Amino acid sequence: MTLAKSQRSLRAWTKQKWRTKSGKKSLETGERYLPEKAIKALSASEYAATSKKKREDTKKGKQFSKQPEKTARKVRQYRKVT
Repeated sequence: MTLAKSQRSLRAWTKQKWRTKSGKKSLETGERYLPEKAIKALSASEYAATSKKKREDTKKGKQFSKQPEKTARKVRQYRKVT
């Protein structure tokens, strides 16, 4: 039986190692949750900027928070689902 596109995407997503830089829960630290390879590709200041934005938006009650454009472009390749 063939999987639906959404099911294939979920399967691929779960194979990626998503985490925060500290390894703690994002709700505890406010850090951005990204694939491990993306975290390694970001500089300390880039990761700090995206986590700062996440914390600000979480404080405003937003569930989703856009990343700064420069960081989003850099991370995009690591979030791709094949």
